[in-house]
Amino acid sequence: MIDERTRMRRSDRAVTDEAEIAAQLDRAAIGFIATCLDQQPFIHSNSFWFDASTRTVYFHTALEGRTRHNIERNPQVCFGLAEMGRLLPADTALEFSMEYSGVCAFGRARVLGDVEEKRRALQGLLDKYFPDLKPGEDYRGITTDEMDSTAVFAIDIEAWSGKRKSVAE
Repeated sequence: MIDERTRMRRSDRAVTDEAEIAAQLDRAAIGFIATCLDQQPFIHSNSFWFDASTRTVYFHTALEGRTRHNIERNPQVCFGLAEMGRLLPADTALEFSMEYSGVCAFGRARVLGDVEEKRRALQGLLDKYFPDLKPGEDYRGITTDEMDSTAVFAIDIEAWSGKRKSVAE
């Protein structure tokens, strides 16, 4: 799913295996949603759940706020995440570096209105961050009132890229 938005200058650091990109989206703890409205960029960090079967990122926020305001007016978003590896000291300041990997995805965001998709997204978030806890056993499941008190979003991914710098030991 590479297009002009995701083409990289350093092709030697490109992650081309889509399964590897999806795996990083699956395991990352925090993502960053970038929106833009009237030439004003805005970035919001959040927990999220990636549904690999639909290539969709789900997250939730307050019912009202800048994220929702921007998305309702301009649904084009960028979603990113990064993981840090080893620090790499060197003999000269210019050569200091670090290992890293990251994903950058572009798509359209939407506020979920469908109750079942909203419930599935919220449960996906719970299952990701608390995989050992089960609704109805370890906690009371999501109620309609609780669903009505939060805005749940989906980012339908149109294009993505992965990038990695690693050094052999």
